[in-house]
Order: sequence, then C-alpha cells, then structure tokens
Amino acid sequence: MALFRLGPQYDAANFVRGDGVYLRPAEMRDYAPWAELRQSSRAFLAPWEPTWPPDDLTRAAFRRRVRRHAEELGRDEAYPFLLFLERDDRLVGGLTLGQVRRGVAQAATLGYWMGAPYAGRGLMARAARAAAHFAFATLRLHRVEAACLPENAASVRLLEGVGFHREGFARSYLRINGEWRDHLLFAMTETDPILSSRRPR
Repeated sequence: MALFRLGPQYDAANFVRGDGVYLRPAEMRDYAPWAELRQSSRAFLAPWEPTWPPDDLTRAAFRRRVRRHAEELGRDEAYPFLLFLERDDRLVGGLTLGQVRRGVAQAATLGYWMGAPYAGRGLMARAARAAAHFAFATLRLHRVEAACLPENAASVRLLEGVGFHREGFARSYLRINGEWRDHLLFAMTETDPILSSRRPR
C-alpha cells in the first residue's frame, strides 16, 4: 500500500492505494459516474443506508458534498473517499473514516458502500485493509470502529475477514432506510493484525 499527497486542494488528505484499488476524495469530475453508479445501485443499497434526500443525485447536491468533504478533511474530522479500480480508474464504491476523535480516544468510524455490479468480488475488503493501514500509520489512530445490520452477512464477513473483532450489539443504533435499526458493533486497534485474503476475481 502506498500513500502520497494529492496536492494543495487536499492538503489534509492522502491518496490511499491498496491491492488493485485506490481511494481518493471526490472531485466534481466524478459527478457523472458517481450519480450513474448510485442510481443503478439504488435498490441494492437502500436496505443498508439512511434514506436518500430527494435531491441526492443532483449535481448541486454533489457539489455541496465535495465542499463539505473538503472542509471535513481540512479539520481532521472525517476522511471521505471514493473507491476506484487501479487498472482502469473505474469508480466502484466509496469508503469513509468518519467521526474522528482525537485526545484520549484516537478513534474513527468506518463506513462504506459498493456499487451493485462490483459487490461480492472482494474489492471492498481490499479498500478496508488499505483504509485500516492509512488510519493507523498515517492518521495515527489507535482504534477504528464499524457497525452493520445483523442480517448483513456480507458486511459481517468483510469486517471479520479484514480483522475486525465483534464487540457488541447496539439496540436502535442508526436510522437506516427510514427505521431505527439494531446493529452489530466491530472494532480494530492498531495492535490487531490486518488480515489478508486470496486475490478476488
């Protein structure tokens, strides 16, 4: 995995390279492929995500998103990335290290989404491994947390396969698809090994 600066536009952020994939902050040039992938994956993503605002896929909303993300990066509050295939720069999903807490916590929360055509190929596991390295080596965090719905077997496999430990169960934890839902809680610390797996198809 390699880390290198994007340039002055994202002084606080790093470009994160993993195994055949890379993560970088969203830019306006990403709007069309992002909107197309999100729209085509809507039925696939809706059961696992908060309800989308009515204007979520508009260019204006994406511009606000890019601006907000840049502000969060600059304040060391969150590190939102889009996920691309290295071989052809194709957008396949997104990943965020959010809710960064410094001081005695030195922790963040991992969230992610994958476009429907690319699900089940191990790409998000590659991205999560790269993000974990980034969190511990570059951001100097001690702990990365994650949560998923108990019935989301793919996310449970992903998190456990990367090396996250199941730590608990939170009732009515997040509002997902319009309803308050229970979640399984996972975490990884800087002393835990980041697990590898076979190269996906």
